[in-house]
Amino acid sequence: MKEGHPKKLVMFSVWGLPRFAAYSFILALVYALGFITSFTGKSKSPENTTQVPPQFLESDLVRFRTKCSDPVPSTLVRQTILDKVYNGSSPYHGFPPSHTLGLLKPKRIKGWGSYGAVFENLVRRVKPRIIIEVGTFLGASAIHMADLSCDLGLKTQVICIDDFRGWPGFRERFKDISMVNGDVMLLHQFMQNVVYLNLTEQILPLPFSTSSALVKLCEWGVMGDLIEVDAGHDFHSAWSDINMAYALLRPGGVIFGHDYFTSADDRGVRRAVDLFARRKGLFVGTDGQHWVIG
Repeated sequence: MKEGHPKKLVMFSVWGLPRFAAYSFILALVYALGFITSFTGKSKSPENTTQVPPQFLESDLVRFRTKCSDPVPSTLVRQTILDKVYNGSSPYHGFPPSHTLGLLKPKRIKGWGSYGAVFENLVRRVKPRIIIEVGTFLGASAIHMADLSCDLGLKTQVICIDDFRGWPGFRERFKDISMVNGDVMLLHQFMQNVVYLNLTEQILPLPFSTSSALVKLCEWGVMGDLIEVDAGHDFHSAWSDINMAYALLRPGGVIFGHDYFTSADDRGVRRAVDLFARRKGLFVGTDGQHWVIG
């Protein structure tokens, strides 16, 4: 038997390397690729999400409710609000509450542009049965419109929408308005003004944010013949208030507001009014510092 040489265990890979070396190389390569893609790769969006086309988002910004419930007869508007908000009784009953005694002035009325000719002009022209005021503060313009309506022999109800919180820092200008545990006395002072002038049957407060109150009036079918919008003066607040209030305007009615001519023309009330009128195809008239549509 011929004596043979011992066999050598030599393992080759496709690259001509020992197999164990090839395995090590492949493992290192896979690790390196994974490390790199963890920084450069884009994460996938979840499969259950979709990208909303920009045009849908833009249309949502100008989409407001335009149709409300069937209108409540004007003679039932006051009782409708009393039932929905005040458990059927007047908020003036038992006024003022004991915790406000000594904190209210007999009369403290303040407003801006509240006695302009536009009020008499519109009350005479429209002869409103229902006036909706968006933004009231201490009630100067609401009281003025109620007085004008009484002078004309009209049985007019003025609905005043305001949260009666003022704005951050307003007491720096109105230090005489009391505060109790963080609660400013704007609503109570407004009501005291109404009581003092014996207008409790003509003026009714709706002490909520403008948007929430306007939504509810629309649901309840409470419509206005004359609507004044004079709450927030920044573009977004005015834009929302005007669009939502317009849905409450009776056919043949008028919507108007203050602060059309200010230094914030391009970013405040005037921009909101002009954009609204342009989208609706309406004409904007002016009367002093007020804008008028209708």
